[in-house]
Amino acid sequence: MSGQNNIYEMVTERIITLLEQGTVPWHKPWTGGRAQTLPMNFMSKREYRGINIFLLMCMGFSSRYWLSFKQAQEKGGRVRKGEKGTPVIFWKRYATEDRQTGEAKEVPVLRYYTVFNLDQIDGLEAPDAPEPVNPDFAPIHEAERIIKAMPKRPLITHSEPRAYYRSMTDTVNLPKPELFTEPEEYYSTAFHELTHATGHESRLNRRPSTEIRHFGDREYSQEELVAEMGAAFLCAESGLAPAVIQNQAAYIDGWLKVLKGSPKVVVHAAAQAQRAADFILARTFTD
Repeated sequence: MSGQNNIYEMVTERIITLLEQGTVPWHKPWTGGRAQTLPMNFMSKREYRGINIFLLMCMGFSSRYWLSFKQAQEKGGRVRKGEKGTPVIFWKRYATEDRQTGEAKEVPVLRYYTVFNLDQIDGLEAPDAPEPVNPDFAPIHEAERIIKAMPKRPLITHSEPRAYYRSMTDTVNLPKPELFTEPEEYYSTAFHELTHATGHESRLNRRPSTEIRHFGDREYSQEELVAEMGAAFLCAESGLAPAVIQNQAAYIDGWLKVLKGSPKVVVHAAAQAQRAADFILARTFTD
């Protein structure tokens, strides 16, 4: 088995273990604004992306900052004895030649390295934390701003008390806001359905999001996984806590079946969710 396949399996096993314990790692109850929560490399000050967000946030540390063992040493810190690191993955491009044409090309290969949270390291202090977001206004205001600023946003209706995205009409329906127990639940649900909507052919053209699927089957569970992760990304962006799914047990069971059937699903789903979130946020990344 190739090293790349081993990395897929390593990541998937970590997610499966959490799901079997009843924990959905992308349902992290974030409490501050985006700048206080998303994991960041201590040295480069770059935020982690894709599946790495979930791999790091579900570890339960209080600090958002992470370093490799070598980086900690270079900054004068010391990883405490007995502390275990957390793997993060990245794509490395290798130069090669096309076997048929002989032309030079680059091939992306999945790799990983191990990082430690600042909580696990002695001798280093976190940079000054940003001012906290006003929980009475900013989080909801930011969620509204994200929704209204979405490029090619589908029509959002509140015509019936259920949430869904309908690809045939390219519309999102949400229960009226006053029917939700908390405002955060409304926006989390809206982000979930808008992530589905990014799969439309006029946006990211992601399949099977544009096709009718049945609850519990492989395609349905994979697309729901993308939508849930996408909603989690957008909740983090706006400082909201993702709402708890009422039928969480059924979702977990479906996700476990998908993940155990294909180790690559969780990594690919997180990548699709990241692209969906980037689309909604009108962001363009080259990495």
